[in-house]
Amino acid sequence: MACNEHLAERVHQSLKRQGADFEEKKMFGGICFMVDDKMCVGVVKDNLMARLGPENEEIWLSKPGAQKMDFTGKRMRGFYYVSPEGIDLEDQLDEWVKACLDFNPIAKSSKKKSK
Repeated sequence: MACNEHLAERVHQSLKRQGADFEEKKMFGGICFMVDDKMCVGVVKDNLMARLGPENEEIWLSKPGAQKMDFTGKRMRGFYYVSPEGIDLEDQLDEWVKACLDFNPIAKSSKKKSK
């Protein structure tokens, strides 16, 4: 199943509303929105993928639709999936996107692969 194009467009618009400078990359079988060359937020199937770090995990997991991101059976620390019921309203989506943007400056960059 390809990623939810409607949700990807909603995330794109949310990032624009919040003044983010970003680029889109195909990743995880979906779309990842990169800010400062770091994964910030994305769409995998019908879920939002949020990068928020592991520090406040219990807070994030208490929100509607949130769960730990388990990609191919391996837990990705600091990444969360948010199912459609948690991002149905624009205010909900904007809250998640803003949290990802707020975390982005302290997120570590992934190692660049040498060619």
